[in-house]
Amino acid sequence: MSIDHFVEDAGLFYERLGLSRTSGRVMGWLLTADADSADAPQLAEALAVAKSSMSIALRQLEQAGMVERFRVRGERRDRYRLAEDVFTRAFRAKMAEFESFRKLADQGLRAVGDDPGRRRRLELMRDMYAFMMERFPILLDDWDHLKDER
Repeated sequence: MSIDHFVEDAGLFYERLGLSRTSGRVMGWLLTADADSADAPQLAEALAVAKSSMSIALRQLEQAGMVERFRVRGERRDRYRLAEDVFTRAFRAKMAEFESFRKLADQGLRAVGDDPGRRRRLELMRDMYAFMMERFPILLDDWDHLKDER
């Protein structure tokens, strides 16, 4: 598999997660680039996209906390790099959604009342998200310790 193929697959992957395909391609490029950063024109050229599309993609990634914008002293253009520990941060942000799913299940349980057939699915949903809210922070703490030892 080539890097270009990986970059295109990353675009499709992140598009399925709700980002633009260009944003996903930027992630793929930054993950595999030999340099640790690039400016917007370099990225637009490398990915063969319009500068306006690149600007939108970079803004989306920056707002999502996936890339950081910075400037090297003496340079005129902003540069972009993957955010520090981007995947752990992204996962922690997603964990905040677990509580929303649990609350939705509780709302459904109140709506269906005592009907056991209707309650079963909602109880499984509530209990699974409660379990994940309890266990995932422990896993991420373990990951932080393991990562620090590397």
